[in-house]
Amino acid sequence: MLEPTKKPPTEAVSEARFAGPADKIRELARVAHTLGLTEVSGTVPWRELFPEFQGKENWAVALRGARGKEGLTQKALAALTGIPQSHISSMENGRMPIGRQRAMRLAEVLKIDYRILL
Repeated sequence: MLEPTKKPPTEAVSEARFAGPADKIRELARVAHTLGLTEVSGTVPWRELFPEFQGKENWAVALRGARGKEGLTQKALAALTGIPQSHISSMENGRMPIGRQRAMRLAEVLKIDYRILL
C-alpha cells in the first residue's frame, strides 16, 4: 500500500491592501516595517514586460492574444470567420483596422467582447 507523500511546510505569503487617509496609510506602513514586513512595489505596465508589442495597437495585440488563447492559427480563424488570412495577419500587425463588423465576427469565434478589438 502506498503511503501519502508528505509535503514540506511552506511559509505563507500574503498581501494586504488598505484604503484611507494618506497620513494613516503612511503610519500603517511605518508600523508594518517595524514588524518586518516589506512594501510590494506597484504594478508594471504590460508593455514593459512584452517589448515585442511596442508600437503595436492595443486591438492588434488583443486579436493575436485572443486567437492564441483559443489555440487557432490565422488560417483556422480565417476559415471560421470568412475573413481572409492575409487580412487577419494585417490586423494583428496593426496595418489594417478591424472595424465593427469584423470585430463582431471575430469576437464571436474568439469568445470575447467585440469592443476589445475596436
